[in-house]
Amino acid sequence: MSFLDFGGSGRVLLALHGHFDEGRTFTRLAEELTPDWRVIALDQRGHGFSDRTADYSRAGYVDDAVRLLDHLGVGRAVVLGHSLGGVNAYQLAAREPHRVEALVIEDIGVELDHDLSFALAWPRRAATRSGLIEGLGDSARYLMGAVREFADGWGLAFDREDMVRSGRQQVGDYWSQWLATDCPALLIHGTKSDILGSVEAKAMAQRRPGTRLAELPTGHTVHATDPAGFIDVVRDFLASL
Repeated sequence: MSFLDFGGSGRVLLALHGHFDEGRTFTRLAEELTPDWRVIALDQRGHGFSDRTADYSRAGYVDDAVRLLDHLGVGRAVVLGHSLGGVNAYQLAAREPHRVEALVIEDIGVELDHDLSFALAWPRRAATRSGLIEGLGDSARYLMGAVREFADGWGLAFDREDMVRSGRQQVGDYWSQWLATDCPALLIHGTKSDILGSVEAKAMAQRRPGTRLAELPTGHTVHATDPAGFIDVVRDFLASL
């Protein structure tokens, strides 16, 4: 497993990215929160510089987060997660409530049926960087952080088939795990998101004690589309803890 530890002596915030992404997506957040917070961003299994695996189960992802906290000697942390990382965050809290001080969940719900098989249309390799980007089409703007040069050409840091398997393992109804804890939580919803709808976001905030809903006029990747707005609402929430 690969991770970024942005350092500092402040309280720990564990950051978990979404599908197709990696830990460095939270670099700006870490820079803005230092020195009050020590941000640790994991490259989740099969992403970034972490190894591939045959196991993309819900338990596998949560195990990784626990092992990282153990490895660093961190007893409790605020856990922030986007999309895939958000599910992993609230499932970590449900399984290990004593390890999670608070939650920040970015644009993901609890009734999940998303199909990532569209990723299979992306090229595995291209002779040039520009050729890869052209082959990715409109998706390229979301994947620039994952572009890599390999011995056999240009490609993405993750395996497309792995992402499809991971997405299938994420399908389910997770209301019971979302409602299993009552630690302070911030749910950030992009009002133009095609992943989390407004009705579900409001229900999640209303049904779970201690949950604050923040809505920003973005799509699914709130932290990338409106970094300043995202950082403002996260900083305000953290200051309340």
